[in-house]
Amino acid sequence: MALQPGKGKVEGKHYLPSTPETVRWGELPTARTRPVLTVDTGATVTVDTVSQEGILEDQGRDPDAFFGRHGVTTAEVLEDARAIAASGMPHRFGVDGPHIVTGPVYVRGAEPGDVLRIEVVSLLPRARYGLISNRHGQGLLAGEFPEGPPPDDDADSRHWHGFRTVSSFCAVERRRGKLFGALDASTAGGARVRFPLMPFMGIMAVAVETGAESGTDGDGGAVAMPSTSVGLHGGALDCRELGVGARLYLPVQVPGALFAVGDPHYSAGDGKIGLTALEGPLRATFRLTALREPAARSALGTLREPFVETEACWLTLGLDVDVTEAVRRAARSAVLFLSSRLGLERAAALAYLTAAADFGISQVVNGVHTAYCRLRRADFSETPPRPRLPRAALGRLVGPEDDDGLDRDAAIDSEISDNGSRDTIGRHGGGRGRPSAGAGTARPLAAGASLADADGDGQESSAVDGQPVDGHTVDGSAGDGHAVDGQPVDGHGARTPGGDGPGSDPADVSPNDQAEDEDTDGDTPAVPVGQEATAASRPPPPPGQRSHDHDEARAAGGQTAGVIGQRSRDHGEARAAGARQPGRDPAPRGAGKATGRPAPDSPSAAGR
Repeated sequence: MALQPGKGKVEGKHYLPSTPETVRWGELPTARTRPVLTVDTGATVTVDTVSQEGILEDQGRDPDAFFGRHGVTTAEVLEDARAIAASGMPHRFGVDGPHIVTGPVYVRGAEPGDVLRIEVVSLLPRARYGLISNRHGQGLLAGEFPEGPPPDDDADSRHWHGFRTVSSFCAVERRRGKLFGALDASTAGGARVRFPLMPFMGIMAVAVETGAESGTDGDGGAVAMPSTSVGLHGGALDCRELGVGARLYLPVQVPGALFAVGDPHYSAGDGKIGLTALEGPLRATFRLTALREPAARSALGTLREPFVETEACWLTLGLDVDVTEAVRRAARSAVLFLSSRLGLERAAALAYLTAAADFGISQVVNGVHTAYCRLRRADFSETPPRPRLPRAALGRLVGPEDDDGLDRDAAIDSEISDNGSRDTIGRHGGGRGRPSAGAGTARPLAAGASLADADGDGQESSAVDGQPVDGHTVDGSAGDGHAVDGQPVDGHGARTPGGDGPGSDPADVSPNDQAEDEDTDGDTPAVPVGQEATAASRPPPPPGQRSHDHDEARAAGGQTAGVIGQRSRDHGEARAAGARQPGRDPAPRGAGKATGRPAPDSPSAAGR
C-alpha cells in the first residue's frame, strides 16, 4: 500500500508534509521566500516529498486517471499528489520548472558564510510504482527520441495526448529484502527488465540572494529561481551518490539557510540522458546542521562549493553549461580539497587525480551540466608504517658489554637447556633465540671424519656456534677471510661499525699490537695460541675408533651437539673473565693457526 501523508513511521523530530501551502511548483526558494518550518541546528526533519510525474500537464494533471491506465488503484494514489494537482496552483508547462519543491526550512543559527550540512538519514519509497519520461526537444538525444511526430500546437492539460510524451511505467518489487524496478517491457526472448533501486533526492538547495531585479516571484519582488537551476546553492544536482548516509555540504547565503527539497528519484544512471530518472515519491529524513569555523574548515578545507561525502568516498562537483568545463571545475575543486583539507601538495593532488580518481557526469539535461570527481576515502586512510626498532646483530658472540654492565649473550647462554639446543648462524640464517632445525640432535658425521672434521673434508675446524675458522664455514664452504658478525677470521681484525680504533681495518693491526692485546686487563692470562694448535694437531684416531666414538655419541642423545654447546658455554665464561678465545684473535706472524697445521716449533715443521 502507499505511504500516505502522516501515516506510518516518522523518524524525524519534525514532520513536513507536501501540501499546496508548503510546496512551490517549478521554483527554488530565495531570500524573500517565507519559511514553512523552523528548526534548531542539528535537528532531524522528515519530509513527505511528491514526484511531479503523473500530475504534469502532458500527463493530464490527474494522477487517478493517468495511473489508473497502468492498473494502479485509487487507494494507491497519494493523497498529497492528488491535492496538489487539483489545487489550481499556477504552472506553465514547458516554461516553468517541472518539479514539486517542498520548503523552505529555516535553520536557527545559520548565517551567510556558514556551511549547511545535510545528512540523509533515511529514504523510504511511498508508492509501489514510478515513471520514466522522455519528452520532445529534451534529453541528450533530443530530436531522435521520442520517435514519431512532434507535439501538436494546441496540446494542453485537457488535450494532453497531443504532447506525445513517452512515459514508461515501472513497478517496484521486493526480492530477498531488496527493492527492484521492473519495466513494463520484455526482451525478444521474453525476459523481464529489472534493476536495483537506489533512492536519492534530485533537488536539495538553500536559498539565494537574487536582489530586487526585474520580475517577481509573488512574494515581494525577488527574481524566481527555476527548479532546474544548479549552482553554489545546490539545486537540481541529480547526484545519485546522495543516498542514505550521504552528506551534502552547501554554503549558506541567507540567514536561516532556507533549505528546500524535491525531485525524488528511485533510481538514476549517470548522465540521466533521457531527461528523467525513475521518478517516484519518497519519505526523506534529514539532519540539518549549520557549521561555522573551524568546523567548516575541518570538513571542507577552504572549499566553499557543493560537496558530497559518503562512507566510501568524497565527491567534488563542477557546474557549467559546457560539459568539459564542468569536468575542469570538478577537478579544480578536488585539487583545492586535497591540498587544503588533507594537506597534499598541489602537484601530488593532481598526480593522484590522474592515477586514481573517477570523473563522471551526473546530468546533462538541465542546461547547466553537473560533473563530479570521486575520491576514494580508503586511499587516504593508511598511516605511515612505524619504523622498526634496531635489532642486535644475529649470532653476536664476542663484543663489548651492554651499558648496564651485563653480558646479554652470557645470560642467554645460561637459559639454553641441557638437551643440546643451541643458536647457530649458518648460510641460511637463524640467530640468537631461534634454534636451527635439528638443534638438540647430533649431526651425522661423514665417513672417516672426526668431531673436529664433521664435514669430512680432511681439515679439522673448531667452529664455535657457527663461526667460520680456517677459511671454512660450518657448512664446509670456503671462506673468504672476511669478518662474520664483527669477528676476526683468518688472522685479520674485523672492521667495526664506527670505523676507528684497532681492528677497524686489517692494515691497522701490527704484530706488536696483537701481542700486547693478548691480555688487556692484566688479571686473566690469554690462552696461548700454540696450545690450541698443539691440541688440534693431535693425530686422528683410527677410522674404526672414530666410528665407534661417533656411534656412542649419537646413542647418548645428541652428545656431539652437546660438545659444541659446551664449547659455546666455555667461550661465554672465558669472555666474562676477560680472556680471548683461541682461534678468535689474530695470531702473531709466523704462528700456525688452530686448524691442525703444525706450529713452527713442532717436529713436523722441521725442514720448512
